This record gives sequence, C-alpha cells and structure tokens, in this order.
Amino acid sequence: MTLANGTAFPATQGQTVLEAAETAGITLPYSCRSGRCGSCAGQVISGQATSVHPDMLLSLQERMAGRMLTCTDEARSDLMLDISNVVIPAGITTRTLPCRISALELAAADVLRIALRLPPGKGLRYLAGQSVDVIDPSGTRRRYSIANAPDQHGESATLELHVRAVAGGSMSGYWFEQARANDLLRIVGPNGTFFLPSVAGLDLVFLATGTGIAPVKAMMEALAVCAPEDSPRSIRLYWGGRASADLYWDPQQVQMSLRYVPVLSRAGPQWGGRRGHVQDALIDDGLDPANELVVACGSAAMIDGARRRLTEAGLPAARFLSDAFVASN
Repeated sequence: MTLANGTAFPATQGQTVLEAAETAGITLPYSCRSGRCGSCAGQVISGQATSVHPDMLLSLQERMAGRMLTCTDEARSDLMLDISNVVIPAGITTRTLPCRISALELAAADVLRIALRLPPGKGLRYLAGQSVDVIDPSGTRRRYSIANAPDQHGESATLELHVRAVAGGSMSGYWFEQARANDLLRIVGPNGTFFLPSVAGLDLVFLATGTGIAPVKAMMEALAVCAPEDSPRSIRLYWGGRASADLYWDPQQVQMSLRYVPVLSRAGPQWGGRRGHVQDALIDDGLDPANELVVACGSAAMIDGARRRLTEAGLPAARFLSDAFVASN
C-alpha cells in the first residue's frame, strides 16, 4: 500500500487501512474510527478497497468515484491512496490516567463546561485540537475534544470539556444528572489528528457549530501565545448555532487579533447578525484559496456542506482540515 507522498506499508486481510498503517507505525488522519465523521477520507488513485465495517458517510456516487474511509475499508489489491500520513511530535503518546471532576458549570441549557483535574505530576501532553476518551464510573466511554490549550511545556494538569446533552445518551445521563465535583473518572488520550499544521503567514479561518467551538478555543489559545514568526497573517472565526443562546462562549476572551462572525440558522426577528450557515457566510465574505487554511469542527452536516462548497469555490482539499462531531447513545 502506498500513500501519495511515497510512504509504503503492508496490510493483511481483515485489517482496515487505518489499522494497517498503525501496525506499521504510520499515523493517518482519523477521529471517530466508526465511519461517521469523514476525518479519515481518502481517494483511491489505483487499486481496490472494500468496506469491512459500516460506512455511514459516503454515498454510492462517491464510492464509485474512488472515495474511501481508512477506518472502514481494507485493501483488496495493492493500493495507492491520495492521503498523507500525519507527523505527531515526539512525547505525544496515548495514556490512561485517573482524574477527578473539579468543576461543573451549565454554559447553556444543553451544554456543560467541565474541568477535570489530573493527579499531581501527571499532566497530559497533547496538541491543541486533540481529544480524550472519558470513562465514567459505570464504564461508559465517550470521546470529547479538549477545550483548553496546553501550557508552554505542551501539557496541562486540568482539562476543560464542553459536553452537549444527547437525548437518551448514557453518558449524557451521567454528566447532566449524576456527576458531582470530585467524582473519580479515567481518561484515555490524547487522541486524533485534528491539530494545526504550520500556519505562519496564512489567512486562517475557523468554522464551528455548537460544541465544535471547544477544540477551536484550544487552538486559538495556543495561537495567542505563539511566536510572531509562527503566527497566521489573519484569523477569522465563524461560529454557528440555531439561537443566540447556543453561542455560549465569548471568543473575545482570547487576547488576539480576530474577526469574529456569529451566525444563527434559526434566529428570531431581534437578531441583527448573520443568518444561515457558517460556510455560506464565509463564501459570502470572500475566500482566497491561494492563502487560506480552513479549519472546521462541528456537526457532520456542516463539515460535509463546508467541504463541498469550499472545494467548489477553489479551496484545495489539503487546505481544509476538519473534525466532525458524531453523537453516541
């Protein structure tokens, strides 16, 4: 199996492409690992790949055009894929750690802001944008993006999470009905490949919906303290919700030069701001495909719609980074 950048690795029958890469010590883009978010999507240049796990994302037309998901597909022949491996800095390794809830705050009617405290001397090393799995007292496990940036040493002893209520969700039942300060939990992380590449001199655009603002907040905090020579030329944030109450955090709290555009899809008559969807607002404001990097996080519908619209507007696929949130019961 060969990637577009020339990286080659073997695969055995029954292994997904993602699993084969991990066995070979190669990190490919991924997030949900369940065929629902699209973070691991790639293009088959030559060869044949077949789904061995359910794919709830790609259409038949996309499949026929050669699109595939590395977390659901295995190679049925020697494959060449238009996808690149991700380089994760040394020292960023997945660990299982105990933690305790240090704070619970209702940020919106259906969103909890949670602070988890790690044991003394056992801060987690991670990159802004990555996530952790949280295991509650019953053993239920769910993945959440970390909403705060690590410190100057690349780690943090406190992790902030933004958790949205899911009707009938087992973990939502714990968070919103049972969780109390000082509860003992476990985390597994960091996970995922959603983090910023070099952005020096680029025009950076964030698109977020709902609690998709969590990893964006962490990235913004990291950018606010980075060296001037490593900073983007400009930063825009488009954050969308249905009503103004869904925009539960003030991005201006991060001390940085930022153009913030709130967008509501079901705004009442009193709303004087932008209406519709974040990707449409970005297109309306103008896009410079030659120098912009778009980083999107939120609902799968937003991610899919943004990818399609921005690609049609001329944005190269490599300039669109995304992490789609998918709900679990």
